[in-house]
Amino acid sequence: MKDALRLLALMRPQAGWMALAVLLSALASLAHVALMATSGWFITAMALAGAAGVSMNYFTPAAYIRAFAIIRTAGRYAERIVGHEATLKFVANLRPWVFVRLTPLAPAALEDKRSGDLLTHLKGDIDRLEFAFLRILSPALAAVLVLATGLFVVAAHDGTMAAVLLVTALMGGLGLPLLVHRLGAAASRRVTARTAELNTLLVDHLEGRAELDIYDPGRRHRAALDAASDSLIADESRLAGIAGFAGAGVGLAAQTTLLLVMVIGAPRVLDGSLPGADLPMLALLVLALFDAVAPLPLAFQTLPGTLASARRIFALVDRPVPVPDPAAPRPVPTEGVLVFARAGLTYPGASAPAVEGVDLTLAPGRRIAVIGPSGSGKSSLIALALRFRAADPGALAFAGAPVEEYEADALRQRMTVLAQRDHLFSATIRDNLLIASPQASSAEIEAACARAGILSFIKAQPEGLETFVGAHGAKVSGGEARRLGLARTLLKDAPIVILDEPTEGLDAETERRVLDTVLEATRERALLLVTHRPARLEAMDEIVLMEAGRILARGTPAEMMPYMAAADRPDGGSA
Repeated sequence: MKDALRLLALMRPQAGWMALAVLLSALASLAHVALMATSGWFITAMALAGAAGVSMNYFTPAAYIRAFAIIRTAGRYAERIVGHEATLKFVANLRPWVFVRLTPLAPAALEDKRSGDLLTHLKGDIDRLEFAFLRILSPALAAVLVLATGLFVVAAHDGTMAAVLLVTALMGGLGLPLLVHRLGAAASRRVTARTAELNTLLVDHLEGRAELDIYDPGRRHRAALDAASDSLIADESRLAGIAGFAGAGVGLAAQTTLLLVMVIGAPRVLDGSLPGADLPMLALLVLALFDAVAPLPLAFQTLPGTLASARRIFALVDRPVPVPDPAAPRPVPTEGVLVFARAGLTYPGASAPAVEGVDLTLAPGRRIAVIGPSGSGKSSLIALALRFRAADPGALAFAGAPVEEYEADALRQRMTVLAQRDHLFSATIRDNLLIASPQASSAEIEAACARAGILSFIKAQPEGLETFVGAHGAKVSGGEARRLGLARTLLKDAPIVILDEPTEGLDAETERRVLDTVLEATRERALLLVTHRPARLEAMDEIVLMEAGRILARGTPAEMMPYMAAADRPDGGSA
C-alpha cells in the first residue's frame, strides 16, 4: 500500500490531465451504453408501432442515436489523446526524478548493480509504470462512474433488475479481478523480476561475447540465458491463460445478467407494468455496461507487476547517499591545494582497509606519481579525491577547508579525471569529447586531441570528429579509445588533473610521446598520475609507492630509483 500511495503522489502533477482522461473515458462508455439502449428501444418501439398500425416520431430517437454515436467516437478519441498525454508526462517527469536521485549514489552505492540491471530500472521498470494509469487507475475509476450511472437508470425502472445487476457487476468487476489477482500475482511479480534478470544476462552476454567464446566453451552462460528466457515465457503464458479465463468470465457475467433481466422483465411486460420497448432497452443497457467491467481483471492482473517495478525503483533511489552534501555548502574556490591528511578508507564488508594513513599534497604545478601493484589502493585514492567515498579515518581538504563543507559535484568541477575504465558513449567523437567541456570550440577539441596523440587518427577518418565510435567505443581500438578518453580529460580546464593508467594499451614510443605532451599541457596544474608503468616517471616531482593500502616509500625520482621495479611488475595495476 505504501508503494501504491507513493506512486500516486508522483502522479499528482498530472492529476488534472488524468482526471480529464477518466471523465472522457466514462463519457465515451456512457455514450456507448446509451447508444445500445436507445437503439434497442427504438427498434422495438418501431416494431410495436408497426404491428399496432400507429405512427410514432422517429426523428428524435434517430437524432439521439447519431448524437450518442458521435459522442462515443469523439470521446474515445479524446480519451486516448488525453490519457496518453497524461501518461507520457508522468513517465517523462519520472525519468529525471529517478536519475537525479541516482546521481548522488554513483558509483559507491551502486557497485552491487550490474549495467543490465540498472538499464532495466531506468527503462523497463519505468516503462511498466505507465500501466499504473492507463491499465489500472483509469479503467477502475471510469468503471465506477459508468456502473453507478447505469445502476441508477436501471433502478428507476426496476429495483430487482438493479439488484441483479449490482450482484453480477460485483462478481465480474470485483470478485473475478480479485481471483485473477490471486492466481496471477506471483507470476506477475516474477515477470518483473525475471525481465530484469534476463536483461542483465543479455547485456552481460553481448558485452562479454568474445571472452565467453574463449572461457565458456560449455556455454553455461548461454544456458543460464535460455533458462531465464524459458522461465519468463512460462510466466507470461500463465498470465495470458489467466487473462483469457478472466475475459470469458466477464462475458459469462454479462450474458447471465442479460438473461436474468429478460426473465425478470418478461412477466412485467405481459402484465403491462413495463412498456414492451423498455425491456430490450434495459437488456442491452446492462449488456453494454459490462464493457466498462471488461478491463478490470487485466487491471488487477497488471497491478502486482506494476507495484513490483515501483518497489524496485523506490528501493534503489532510497539507498543512503554514501557521501551526503552539507545543508549549506560553501562556494568552491576556483583554485586550491588538495590535501590528504592521514586519509583512510575501508569498504563496507571488507576486513582490512583499502587505504590507511595516506598523506598527499596536490598543489598547482606539482606532479605526483603513485605506483604499486594491483590492490595497493591507488584507485581508492581517486575515489576519495572525487568524494565518491568519505575518508575514515583521516580527512581531505581543498583550498584550506574540509571537503565535507563543499557540494560534491561543485568540488568535482575543479578536477578532470581519466578513469581506469573510461566510458565512450554510443555517439560521435565530438559528442564524447564535449561531455568534458560542452562549450569547447573545434580548435580546442583538436588541440586536446593533438596532446592525446589521437588527432591524426581522427583526421584520417572520412567523417573526422563526426565519426561514430559505437557502443562502448566498439568501432575503435583499445589504444584509440584510451587516447580519446585522455583527450576528453585534457579538454576540461580544471586545476587538478588525475590520470589513472593514461597510457594503457599504447606502445612504448607512443606512450612516451603522449606523456610528454600531457606533462607540457598540465605544467601549471596539479597532476596525480596513477600508473604501474615506468615511462616518464623521472619527470615527476614526487613518486609514491603504495602497497596494501599504505605508503611504502616516497621521494624524488632519484631517491625512488631502487623502488622503480615495483612500478613495472607484471601484476601491477590499480586497485
